[in-house]
Amino acid sequence: MTEAILLVGGKGTRLRPLTVYTPKPMVRAAGVPFLTHQLARARAAGVEHIVLATSYLAEVFEPYFGDGSALGLHIEYVTEEEPLGTGGAIRNVAGRLRSGPDDPVLVFNGDILTGLDIRALVDTHEATGADVSLHLTRVADPRAYGLVPTDGTGRVLAFLEKPQSPEEIVTDQINAGAYVFRRSVIDTIPADRPVSVERETFPDLLAAGAHLQGMVDSTYWLDLGTPAAFVRGSADLVLGRAPSPAVPGRCGDRLVLPTATVAPDAKVTGGTVVGEGAFVAEGARVSGSTILPGAVIEPDAVVTDSLIGTRARVGERSVLTGTVIGDGAVVGADNELREGVRVWCDARIPAGALRFSSDQ
Repeated sequence: MTEAILLVGGKGTRLRPLTVYTPKPMVRAAGVPFLTHQLARARAAGVEHIVLATSYLAEVFEPYFGDGSALGLHIEYVTEEEPLGTGGAIRNVAGRLRSGPDDPVLVFNGDILTGLDIRALVDTHEATGADVSLHLTRVADPRAYGLVPTDGTGRVLAFLEKPQSPEEIVTDQINAGAYVFRRSVIDTIPADRPVSVERETFPDLLAAGAHLQGMVDSTYWLDLGTPAAFVRGSADLVLGRAPSPAVPGRCGDRLVLPTATVAPDAKVTGGTVVGEGAFVAEGARVSGSTILPGAVIEPDAVVTDSLIGTRARVGERSVLTGTVIGDGAVVGADNELREGVRVWCDARIPAGALRFSSDQ
């Protein structure tokens, strides 16, 4: 098993304003673009050749990763002219694959942080002779996901859309976004049109009698589709809860990157990342947050579970909880921003302009 496809073409609309200038897989998590963690874990599992299926801001990827040699990989890039969906994107890059018809090809979604045992998924695929094998994970509340029931041997029985009533919840197993395809199956996906693997490819294969195998791996798994999830995923990487060989430093309570400055009496905890050239001033308290390169946290500001964009600034005594500050934005002194607030790139919030609690 030497090659994989990484699907990195999504627009990341749920992550805006983080993705206004940066494609979702290139937003920094634990100090490096999130895609770096996926590439490094694939390489550690024995993958040597990876094709990136790009679309939105496609021009950003190759200048950063080049041919992949720095990671011990050979990376190629294929850009969709029009969005093709998950299945269409897989089919669109098929010409760059080198595998034989019966060889396994790994496919990863570009927004999932997981501790999946990649080798075990491939081994399951080969041992069962499956046409496609899927990583499944169990969740406490599966209503937001498509359900994937299996029989006693792990063979997939159906793909069920998001359940609308308790009676429809027949399993807690969901599609976790990593697959192994028999190479020849990829060639059966229709070309040059949008195709969803979840809604079209997999159900059609089942209906045709193909063997789809599920492997439940309930280690760490997180969909990084929302700002809150992205911030949590970055913190979990720093804390060592989520595995990655690409974290640029030792796991611990914080990760302060070279050229960043943290004042001696500032408190930086909870898996916080302070990016290159960023500054956390005296008396500031930052917990469970991502401070991107060049950002400034002014004296006595309190930042919790938030993401502060590149070159953004948080003013003195401002309190931010569960918020996203876009690149270049400025939050003036004495503001209070709470869960769900997103400040757009380059916006300016005057001092004392916003609060949620009383002035008392």
